[in-house]
Amino acid sequence: MTPGIFERLTLPNGSVLPNRIAKAAMEEDMAERGQVPGKALFELYRRWAAGGAGLLISGNVMIDRQAVVAPGAVVLERDTPLAPFERWAETGKQNGAQFWLQLNHPGRAVQADIGRRVLAPSAIPLNMGKHSKTFAQPRAITEAEIGEVIGRFADAAKRAEQAGFDGIELHAAHGYLFSQFLSPLANRRTDSWGGPLENRARLLLDVVRAVRAAVKPAFGLGVKLNSADFQRGGFDAADAQQVVRWLNALAVDLVEISGGTYESPAMQGRTADQRTLAREAYFLEFARDIAAVAGMPVMTTGGIRRREVADSVLAAGVSVVGVATALALVPDLPVRWRNGDSPVIHLHGPNWKDKLMASAATLAQVRRQLDRMGRGRNAIMDGSPLWALLSDRVRRWRLILRYQRWLRP
Repeated sequence: MTPGIFERLTLPNGSVLPNRIAKAAMEEDMAERGQVPGKALFELYRRWAAGGAGLLISGNVMIDRQAVVAPGAVVLERDTPLAPFERWAETGKQNGAQFWLQLNHPGRAVQADIGRRVLAPSAIPLNMGKHSKTFAQPRAITEAEIGEVIGRFADAAKRAEQAGFDGIELHAAHGYLFSQFLSPLANRRTDSWGGPLENRARLLLDVVRAVRAAVKPAFGLGVKLNSADFQRGGFDAADAQQVVRWLNALAVDLVEISGGTYESPAMQGRTADQRTLAREAYFLEFARDIAAVAGMPVMTTGGIRRREVADSVLAAGVSVVGVATALALVPDLPVRWRNGDSPVIHLHGPNWKDKLMASAATLAQVRRQLDRMGRGRNAIMDGSPLWALLSDRVRRWRLILRYQRWLRP
């Protein structure tokens, strides 16, 4: 019998999600001075905590101050003050939801104007067409630096546990460092970190082991994995299933299935290989197949905004429904669903020929809504994509100056 979305879910570590709706990660870019959470993030997560989801997953929390995906990103390192994180954890958990931090290293997915230490499995830059120079030129990561990265993930997970979070999610999707190692297009190494899938998955598997050794057994550990890169010759669905088989043996509590990269933004419903995705629950077909081989609960996200679609996700054998953009517009959507309300949610995104600029404008629109909620205001669904993009560029320029001043000492 298919469980309902408001039924509890016991994870492999013994902890319980009060329901099967997760607030999936979005790129918030809302850190305060010092790259720590502050008033805006506290208010944003207060609203989501009251909104009824059983699991909240933060946006990118970076493990290295010199490698960030955005200038307003939260950074958690060995010497980061924990007090702001303790308050953030308390805020997100105050209505019974679990709250996990998503930990990430961007690898080569760093824009040139903030790139300090741009590492990748191989010195292959992003191919973004006429916008390629927007991104920094990476260099191949050394064996010693790989060891440092593994240690940084373990340290950040341990500090997240100390701050009071319920778990962490490793971001191994969307073309960031783990995803780059997994992809034969980005990983051309000839050593034990490249070549066959077993070598390309080694970094992710070693980090999972290091994190699990650093935290208590009851602390949640999730992995966000691409169903595919949606690029010809890249990481594909068969690869994803095999990686999940390996994760089965490593005490992982949840695998979230997404898809795409900066070069093929399937997570926004667009692909470079011209494959057609569903209008909602983009990756449900892939998640269903992965759930058949997974020893842990599987979650999928990607454009879900209607209750009936959420129900269809569970009917397909997937355990958790991940909702992202819809919660940037209606933060109490789970409560409304429980009460029988089905609000119409539609973000009027751009339909521009320049796909990279269209993707940037869509992200800017979402960030604008998060910023409004962080200031105690309500979201709006009919804002101008162009205005959102222009104001986001001004905001980003200010954040870059602040980030550079912070790094200077």
